[in-house]
Amino acid sequence: MQPETKYARLEGDRIAYQVLGHGPPDLVMTRGGYGHLDIAWEDPGSALFFRSLASFSRLILFDRRGMGASDPLSPDPLPPWESYAEELAAVLDAVGCERAAILAEMDAGSLALFFAGARPDRTSALILANTAAKFVAADDYPIGMSAEVGEAILAQFDQGWGTDALLGVLLPSRVGDQRFRHWYMKMQRAVASPKAAQSFLRTMLEVDVRTVLPLVHAPTLILHRRDVRLLPIDHGRYLAEHIPEARLVELPGADAPLIWEKPQLTLDLIEEFLVGVRRTAEPNRVLATVLFTDIVDSTKHVGRLGDRRWRELLNTHDEVARQIVEEWGGRLVQTTGDGILATFDGPGRGIGCAAAVRDQLAGIGLHIRSGLHAGEVELRGDDVGGIAVHIAARVMAAAGSGEILVSRTVRDLVAGSDLVLEDRGVWPLKGVEGTWGLFAVVER
Repeated sequence: MQPETKYARLEGDRIAYQVLGHGPPDLVMTRGGYGHLDIAWEDPGSALFFRSLASFSRLILFDRRGMGASDPLSPDPLPPWESYAEELAAVLDAVGCERAAILAEMDAGSLALFFAGARPDRTSALILANTAAKFVAADDYPIGMSAEVGEAILAQFDQGWGTDALLGVLLPSRVGDQRFRHWYMKMQRAVASPKAAQSFLRTMLEVDVRTVLPLVHAPTLILHRRDVRLLPIDHGRYLAEHIPEARLVELPGADAPLIWEKPQLTLDLIEEFLVGVRRTAEPNRVLATVLFTDIVDSTKHVGRLGDRRWRELLNTHDEVARQIVEEWGGRLVQTTGDGILATFDGPGRGIGCAAAVRDQLAGIGLHIRSGLHAGEVELRGDDVGGIAVHIAARVMAAAGSGEILVSRTVRDLVAGSDLVLEDRGVWPLKGVEGTWGLFAVVER
């Protein structure tokens, strides 16, 4: 019998999850946007794979919001892809898990990488299977698919979702199995509508988490089949080269999912990896989005209002900022006299907070500028430090009144969201090597 499906809650939405087996270790297996908890158990291969994982771990399975047994979402726009971290944290809280290993394949890999970088205290190990840090090619990433191929795949998903049209691309080992073909088509139709599936895929094609890779401190195993059509082996090799001390195992075969092609080989590698994982020390460096704000023309305000009235306004500024940072799930590190320094788990929340603070303070006649950057920060008790903090301060210094500027790193991490960013060109940042692409938030 399959395990009972239960629900975790996040912002009023229900996230379906299942738990089977006994830890330690706790292991989360996430198949990104294309799984369905209940339908998966109708396939003997899937059921056997799950139970095999649960023989040496407490296995946690869940469907992302908008997919499978979880609450539906409007596909236009989808929530920022970084919301995966919040969904996974909500599920871990629901099952009483402080720290888990994460097994992520295909489009879920970038999501798991973001979680491991942003929440190292909750990530004991990382297993990445047939995935990539970036799917579409760029000048500095030639191994990705071309934009034209990406559009062709989107069109293929639109036309073939819910049929067997995608089977030969994703699961060539199962093409000749008639029973499997009928089950797979049924599962696709249960997972999401064609429009929703295409929206999730488009978001995946826009993701770029290369800047996160050096910030992953959890022990990492990369499993990549040599002949996967959509995800060539070079993607796995790139991950192994850029994640500290990651181990790559190149597997035979062409299936994109792990479950059906030579499953015992995969299961043995995962068990060996998890059994030997050592508990890592408490992290003092994490991935974070850093927000700096500053009141424009503060000196003129003091001269016009006088010291007493200005102090009253600053007190109001600090209280408003503190409240809004908390509402957006951030941490107010410090007030800076006429601004704030805050950190967030995800850049979407940081941008939302900056916009809310700006709009609220404008109502009392204070105009601010804001700057955001995402990168590795050093935890120093209640304070934070590191180059990412310095860069965020310099980005803010380049902003005008009422403007929210972000670095290219932030732009890459919010790809696929409803944020509209306007390219403001390449800037030198004082005290930072090289030049930096900056983008302005022009709509939210």
